[in-house]
Amino acid sequence: MMQDYISMTKTRVFVTPPPEMLYDYELLEAKVTKLLQQYAVDAQTREKLAPHIAKTSLMSGHLYEDLGLRTRFEMGQMMKKHFPKLAQMKPADILWKKFIYDSVGEVAPACASCKDQVNCFSCRAV
Repeated sequence: MMQDYISMTKTRVFVTPPPEMLYDYELLEAKVTKLLQQYAVDAQTREKLAPHIAKTSLMSGHLYEDLGLRTRFEMGQMMKKHFPKLAQMKPADILWKKFIYDSVGEVAPACASCKDQVNCFSCRAV
């Protein structure tokens, strides 16, 4: 029953199977937004792109695909252009979504059920 997967608090409702993995999506989005905004190259990136990437990072696919990019290379180029200092800090062998969530001390909601964890190189959700 769907009711079994719903946990209510004073301010939020979480609907996330499996029931043992509850995420506060607003908090995750805020943490990722804050991280990206700290490294944004300009006001447009800080005010528009950073929140967009943060919200998109909550989706279940690969971040580059959910952002509408064709390849991980395009993702890297976009991040280098708009968040150059953050891009310099990212190890080459770590995917962007994992790097971002590791940087805020969290695991992306999609990681728990991702079939591509091997490519994340020791993903903490494994």
